[in-house]
Amino acid sequence: MALFFGMFLSCLRILSLRTLVMLLLLEPNRVLGSSRGKHFGLISTAGMCASTVAIHGYKCQEFEVQTDDGYILSVQRIPEGRVGGGGQNRQPVLLQHGVLVDGATWLLSPPEQSLATILTDNGFDVWISNTRGTRYSRRHVTLDPNDPEYWNWSWDELIVHDLPAVIDFIFKQTGQKIHYVGHSMGTLIALASFSEGRQIDKVKSAALLSPIAYLSHMTTALGDVAARAFVGEITTIFGLAEFNPKSGPVNKLLKFFCAQPGVNCYDLMTAITGKNCCLNSSTVEIFLNDEPQPTSTKNMVHLAQTVRDGTLSKYDYGSNYNLAHYGEPRPPKYNLGDIPRDFPLFLSYGGKDALSDGKDVETLLDYLKFHDVGKLHVQYIKNYAHADFIMGVNAKDLVYNQVISFFRNYG
Repeated sequence: MALFFGMFLSCLRILSLRTLVMLLLLEPNRVLGSSRGKHFGLISTAGMCASTVAIHGYKCQEFEVQTDDGYILSVQRIPEGRVGGGGQNRQPVLLQHGVLVDGATWLLSPPEQSLATILTDNGFDVWISNTRGTRYSRRHVTLDPNDPEYWNWSWDELIVHDLPAVIDFIFKQTGQKIHYVGHSMGTLIALASFSEGRQIDKVKSAALLSPIAYLSHMTTALGDVAARAFVGEITTIFGLAEFNPKSGPVNKLLKFFCAQPGVNCYDLMTAITGKNCCLNSSTVEIFLNDEPQPTSTKNMVHLAQTVRDGTLSKYDYGSNYNLAHYGEPRPPKYNLGDIPRDFPLFLSYGGKDALSDGKDVETLLDYLKFHDVGKLHVQYIKNYAHADFIMGVNAKDLVYNQVISFFRNYG
């Protein structure tokens, strides 16, 4: 979810570069280590399955999927509902989380309110992906998270490596095309991937919740303009390869930010995501205890570039490095108008969402204006904000039932 992305941008807005330099120098970057080694396929019933799925009476399988650039991703499968009924005819659905969270966000609410278990209980074969660098996906065949090179990636690499690896794995395991659900950055990487024709032959349809393909109209109370002042050189100057809000200089930065006059971190979620209408306080508490998860600083820079430039482009290395990397001075753009017009899409966005602002969604829809009639389904929920789509107590009735109907129409 982009919640902590907004918080990060806001921090940069209120901090002077001098203050930021002092913070980084006083407390050098600290990252969490992890074991190395090449692993893939079915593993023991541990990790996310044990902590968030099996405790509710569901069968759950843990897999590890290796990307073609060596990252080892944790993937969970909930093959059947609590009443059983597993089998080859269950349609596979992949759930892809946003930035600075992991797959557990699909399971924060009780089973009758969480999308993952609702889909499973409605006859779907549910798969949950965890992006590289998050707590369950911190391994690589040769690199360690302590190595800066481990964090040398942005969401471009998620499009090229992570998403294809997971989709290919599910396709081979099930022999079926998948349905896809993304939230926040999970929508961004799907749209960009589909625009380049990646994996779309293995995907039946996609449901995109709080789509953030464009971010130039972010209305977060704490700093929608912050990205425009973002100092990308911090990445190389200070060696801050991992962006981990729970450790090192990032944690210190956030504490400093929360101590500023007039900043109310008690209700930070509202200030960043918009006024969520329908959250359960106990679920929010679980979320805040569980998250945020690490990502790469390069990924945060790339997201900030998307806000600043108002375009959906590949990572901007600067004109000289762009020439070496892309053969042109500006990074190539993702043209969402190239998404096949007959590909079924379901988009759901909220009127109170400060991250997926209505004007930016309108820009996205303009790129999709030639999509086949009947293949583009758009839902607008006036009082929904960013977090309501994954934690709302009424999301089942307002959103998830519509997603299920959409999938069944293209099953």
